[in-house]
Amino acid sequence: MSKDTIQDVIRKSLEKYFKDLGEQQPTNVYEMVIFTVEKPILEAVMARADGNQSQAAEMLGINRNTLRKKLQQHGLI
Repeated sequence: MSKDTIQDVIRKSLEKYFKDLGEQQPTNVYEMVIFTVEKPILEAVMARADGNQSQAAEMLGINRNTLRKKLQQHGLI
C-alpha cells in the first residue's frame, strides 16, 4: 500500500496537471479538485452507511438534502 497521504496524492496530481498545461493559464482549479474528490468521498461514505442517506449526511457533517443534491450531481442516484 502506498505511503502517500491524500494531500500528497492531490499535490502530485496538481503538479502534473500544471506541468501538462505548460504555458496555459489554469482556471477553476478549486472547483475541478473538489468535484474530482467529492465523488469517491460520497461513494465511500454511502457504502459505509449501507446506502442510508441520513446516516451518510451525518457522517459527512452536511444536510441530507445537500447530500442528495451532490449524489445527483455525480450520478450516484
